[in-house]
Amino acid sequence: MNNTINANRYISLYILILFIFSIFYLQGKYNVGNDSTVSEWLINYEGGFTKRGFIGQIAIYISELFNCSLRKSILFLQFFFIGTYYLLLINFFKKLSFNKIILLSIFTPIFLLYPVAEIEVLGRKEIIIFSFFLSYLALKSFKQKNYFRIFLLPLLILIWEPVIFFFIFWLIIDYIEGVYKKNYKSFIRYLLTFVPAILIGAYIALNPITEIDHKNMAIFLKENFNENCYMACALLLSKSTIRDQFTANFIIFNFEIFIRYFLIILIGFGPLFVMIKFSHFKKLNSKIFLFIILLPILVLFMMMGDWGRIVNIFYTFSIISFLYLYKKKLVTIDNKILENFFIKVLNRKYVFIIFFIIFCFGWNPKTTLKGDIATNPLWKIPYNASKRIFEFDTFRMFQDNPLIKWHKQNIE
Repeated sequence: MNNTINANRYISLYILILFIFSIFYLQGKYNVGNDSTVSEWLINYEGGFTKRGFIGQIAIYISELFNCSLRKSILFLQFFFIGTYYLLLINFFKKLSFNKIILLSIFTPIFLLYPVAEIEVLGRKEIIIFSFFLSYLALKSFKQKNYFRIFLLPLLILIWEPVIFFFIFWLIIDYIEGVYKKNYKSFIRYLLTFVPAILIGAYIALNPITEIDHKNMAIFLKENFNENCYMACALLLSKSTIRDQFTANFIIFNFEIFIRYFLIILIGFGPLFVMIKFSHFKKLNSKIFLFIILLPILVLFMMMGDWGRIVNIFYTFSIISFLYLYKKKLVTIDNKILENFFIKVLNRKYVFIIFFIIFCFGWNPKTTLKGDIATNPLWKIPYNASKRIFEFDTFRMFQDNPLIKWHKQNIE
C-alpha cells in the first residue's frame, strides 16, 4: 500500500507505452486491404439505415470536410478514441490503493495488453464503449447519469449494438451505489431510462440490412472512396439476422475450443476471481456479482467468432466495475485473503516477480475461437515493431537509391 504513488506512475507509463505501440501499429496497417480494424469502420448509412453505421458516417463527413481519404479519417478517429480511452484509464487508476493481486488483475494479458498483443483487435469500436463507460463512472450527479442513460446509451447502440449485453454493468453499479431509491416506483423510473436504447437495439435486430441497401452502400464506398466493402462490412449482409449470428458459430464448435477458453477465462480472470471470493459487496452477494459478469459472455460466445475479443471486452467491464466499487468503498476485500495459499506464495518477492512476468507477459488468447494461445507478447510486441521499422527503412533506402531510380527510368 505504501507504493501507491509509484504504482500509479508505473501504470501510467505502461499505458503510455501501449498508446505509442497502438499508434505505431495502426499507422502501419491502416492501408491494409483485408483488415477488420478498418472494415468495421467503413459501415455507413449511405445505402440506408443499418447497424454500426453511425461512426462510419461520421468518418465520411470528416473525410469530405477535410478533403482527405476515408482511411485517414478513420485513422484519425481511432487515434482520438484510443487516446481518450487511455487518458480516462490513467485518471481512473488515480487514488487507487494497489496490492499485488490488484496489480495482477490490471496487468493480466486479457486486459490492457490484449489489443496491442493481438493487433487484429486494435482500434475496434469497443474502445468507444469503454470510454463512455469510464465517463459514466466519473459523473457525480443523479441527473447527469439519468441524461447519460437516456441520450447516450442509444448512441452506443448505433455505434456497436452488442453493448446492450453490458447494460447489466451499468445496472449493477447503480444498484450498489444507490443511484435510485429503494422502492418499486423509483426502480421502474430507473429502468425506463434504458428503454430508448433497448428500443433502438430491438429495431436494429428486427430490421437487418437488405441486399439492395448493402449493395448501394458498397457502390457508394467504391465510387467515392475506392473502398471495397470487405470483412466486417461484408459480414453485415451474410450475418444480418439473429439466426445467422448463431448458426455461423455452431458448425465450428468442438471440445478443444471449449476447454481452451474455459482455461483462458479461469486463468485470465484468476486474480479478479480471487478478489471476488474474499470480497463483501454492499447490497449484493459476491456470488451473484460473479454470476452476473459471466452469464452474458456465454450468449456472445454463441453469437460471435471473436472469442478472444469477447473475453477482453467482458474482462474490461468486469475489472473496471470491481475497482470502481473498491475505490468507492462499496466493496471491501476481507483480510482472510492473506491466508489464501496463492496469496501466501506470491508474498515472496522473487516468486511474485517471476510469476508476474510469466502470467502477465507470457501469453495471450488469439482473436478468433479457432486460434491457439499466442506466447511471449512482451518480446513480440517490440520485436514486431522494430522489424516493421527496419523493413520500412530498408524499403525507403532502396527507393531512394540513385541506381534503382535510374533503372526504373530506363525501364519506363
